[in-house]
Amino acid sequence: MTTTTAPAPAPASKPAPARRAGPRRRIGGALAYVLLIAAAAAVLVPFLWMLSSSLKRDNEVFTVPVQWIPRSFQWHNFVDIWTQIPMGTYLKNTVFLSSVITLLQVLTGSFAAYGFAKTRFRGRDTLFFAYIATIALPWQAYMIPQYIMMQKAGLTDTYLSLILLQAFGAFGVFLMRQYYMTIPDELCEAARVDGLSEYGIWARIILPLSKPALASLALLTFVNTWNDYMGPFIYLTSNDHWTVQLGLQSFIGQFDAEYAMMMTGSVISVVPILAIFLLGQRYFIEGIATSGMKG
Repeated sequence: MTTTTAPAPAPASKPAPARRAGPRRRIGGALAYVLLIAAAAAVLVPFLWMLSSSLKRDNEVFTVPVQWIPRSFQWHNFVDIWTQIPMGTYLKNTVFLSSVITLLQVLTGSFAAYGFAKTRFRGRDTLFFAYIATIALPWQAYMIPQYIMMQKAGLTDTYLSLILLQAFGAFGVFLMRQYYMTIPDELCEAARVDGLSEYGIWARIILPLSKPALASLALLTFVNTWNDYMGPFIYLTSNDHWTVQLGLQSFIGQFDAEYAMMMTGSVISVVPILAIFLLGQRYFIEGIATSGMKG
């Protein structure tokens, strides 16, 4: 009696596309890194040129081709600038304006966003979209009427004019509202049942949970105010009230300009912003990433 045995099944072969997926993924990752490095280099080149120019003489700043390493390092530029212009006063004024406006925008933006996100009233969404639509309106369109209002109120050449105009921002309300929408409504409902007021819910529950968004808004507002040129240029006429951005114009004359000193002042003005961003980048990235999770 003979017995037949079934042939052993052939081992399953891995599909060809799956074998090619590994190399393709590696090539794609390598290309992504190359693009990111190129983009980072494009962002850093102007800063490196500014840093190099701050250590040169005026006639060496715009040499062609660009001389990245100065022939002789003019370290005294960072000392001379403090005596040529009142740099300390300009920095103090800029810090004051940026800090006050940032504090007010964070306060008003977060409070208004709470109303649009966690309270219910007739016309809430319509009012919110109408307010956000003002972002599309360029500042140049209402710049002159604003100045006339401040002039008639006697607030020109005062910090109060800039503070009042920039204490509220539609972008800040939008950013905070999008983050508040990710916070469960049940927390607010439970707090209302316990007798907590709307202000108490905002201050004791919502704000502690919104540190990333608050840090993002604060950082963006501080940087924008610090770098603002047109606002102080229009409203501040006294030299004692000038900010850093206006003060650097002191190096531009009618027939000549001290470009090396301008670059030196620019480097000094960038250092505080760079330090603040490095300290708060974790909260900034987290706040931006989570503010669009829920509409």
